[in-house]
Amino acid sequence: MAAQTLQLYNTMKRQLEPFEPRVPGKVGVYVCGPTPYNVAHAGHARANLAFDILVRHLRARGYEVTFVRNLTDVDDKILAAAQASGEEPLALSARMAGVIEKEMMAIGILPPDVEPRVSDHIGDIVSLIETLIAKGVAYTVETPKGHDVYFSVRSFPDYGKLSHRNIDDLLSGARVEVTQDLKRDPLDFALWKGAAEAWGWDSPWGKGRPGWHIECSAMASRYLGPHFDIHGGGMDLIFPHHENEIAQSEAAWGPEFSRYWMHNGFVTCDSEKMSKSLGNFVTLGDVLARNDAEAFRYFLLNTHYRGPIAFEVDKKENGRVVFPLVDEAERRIEYLYVTLETLRTAADGSTEGARDEKELAAHAKTIGEASERVLAALDKDLNTPAALAVLGELGKAANEVAVFTLRAAKANQSPKAASGRRLATAAIDALLAAVKPLGLLSAESKVFFERTRAQRLTNKGLDAAVIDAKVQERTAARAAKDFARGDALRKELTELGIEVLDGTSASTWKVTI
Repeated sequence: MAAQTLQLYNTMKRQLEPFEPRVPGKVGVYVCGPTPYNVAHAGHARANLAFDILVRHLRARGYEVTFVRNLTDVDDKILAAAQASGEEPLALSARMAGVIEKEMMAIGILPPDVEPRVSDHIGDIVSLIETLIAKGVAYTVETPKGHDVYFSVRSFPDYGKLSHRNIDDLLSGARVEVTQDLKRDPLDFALWKGAAEAWGWDSPWGKGRPGWHIECSAMASRYLGPHFDIHGGGMDLIFPHHENEIAQSEAAWGPEFSRYWMHNGFVTCDSEKMSKSLGNFVTLGDVLARNDAEAFRYFLLNTHYRGPIAFEVDKKENGRVVFPLVDEAERRIEYLYVTLETLRTAADGSTEGARDEKELAAHAKTIGEASERVLAALDKDLNTPAALAVLGELGKAANEVAVFTLRAAKANQSPKAASGRRLATAAIDALLAAVKPLGLLSAESKVFFERTRAQRLTNKGLDAAVIDAKVQERTAARAAKDFARGDALRKELTELGIEVLDGTSASTWKVTI
């Protein structure tokens, strides 16, 4: 394992801290996953990506990681959506979870090692609630729907230590609505909600459903133990969700529930946090209908995980919304794929001959250091923009090496060409190693080019056969020395968003984004 240089921003301490796991070489990570009552939006993708990068980087640095991300498949919103659709609640949540999983896989989100569902862990939740009652920090009340169980917030002296707010200022933000006058204190939150005649499970307090917060404490402790390394989620979860998790967990087992707390920033749309409740969200499906999934991943990586991302929505193209910054990200990821294939072309052939150290030394240094520089950027609290900047430098150097090599080969300068081929081969390895912890260049180049061409043709309402015919007509016009017609056809294709690439023997074309 590399020397421990990794630093993470700990929300609890409000500062960067050197990362030191509880058990050397092993890391337990718990991240709050989706509540699958509807499709995912861009903000959900951003949250998943932040911790995907964390897990990838920890593993790249040699740690053995156990990554747990839960599914909240028991929730009032799921019940409401199921009633509206006529489905059973768990059937609806399973169906929506499948949709979300497919879209997350498309943008390269690795599956967790464990993905516990609330519905499978009612026994763990009940057991934890019983422990809290036995310790005198939770109590039951009778309601018209059965019996509720509440956590007594003022029984936990450190309440508010994550959000850094005074306990008396924390009355707002509770997700679970309760009958206020039944509680001993307005700050107390529900661990169990009675539901005598509705969707629920049997418990010592009658039929009901768990509250929102208790589920994560129960499932995290089940798979990682009552004390583990990293707990993550969006900034909107700091209060009340994560604050309440800390209170109930440490009341049951003592401190510290999680050693590090990490929170990703929001995706904003129209200057407000993107959310379903505000109705200003762009679904992940909307983005993937317009742009390549890997391009969207690149777009998200271009902002540090703790910073806000302004999601721009522009004019419509053939009835489809345009996302300008995602378009630019697609150009960047396409550049990397083109670079990779150019290097492969340059590296193909004999590698015999003398080195040309003088002309290639600077590029060799950039290429040789790239992979470790990406990891070093990620060591600094997952600084993905800095890591992408390294890829930009590597791409520039790699392309210059490829051009040098191809020109030398064309000029029959064998020693120079051989040196170039060796460095081009090294650049291929460097590029693939550098992108690995970022989850980029995950497809075969041919697959990427084919899928982006098909998607862009659909976006522009074009037919590949029609474009082929126009390019062939232009080729014929040029052969007949009808250059005016050839130029006119090129202009027509350009206006359609088609770039014509003239080769020595034939012309090809690509669809611009």
